Amino acid sequence: MAHSFSYTHYDLDLQRGGAVIEITLSAIANVRLMSHANFDLFKNARQHKFLGGVAKQSPIRLKIPESGHWHVVIDMEGHPGKAESSIKIVPLAPQKPAQRFGAA
Repeated sequence: MAHSFSYTHYDLDLQRGGAVIEITLSAIANVRLMSHANFDLFKNARQHKFLGGVAKQSPIRLKIPESGHWHVVIDMEGHPGKAESSIKIVPLAPQKPAQRFGAA
């Protein structure tokens, strides 16, 4: 069973624990940082765990808790309209440029 609401998905691929994700939004939206396994549960409208919640300000920063494959979902469930979003990963080492990801 799929969700009845639309969402924007960012596949962050493999990331190191401690990396910081900066999410910029044009409106209030739900922001969910999920492991790969939890994203699979989310896609099938099953109970899942995530970091984040309702983002009332922008940008917001979330820290990846452990190394692995991570996803960010931006959705408007419970909020009117649509939010434009962008994501960048703040590098752990200052000499590396920030990675940018487009919506999948």
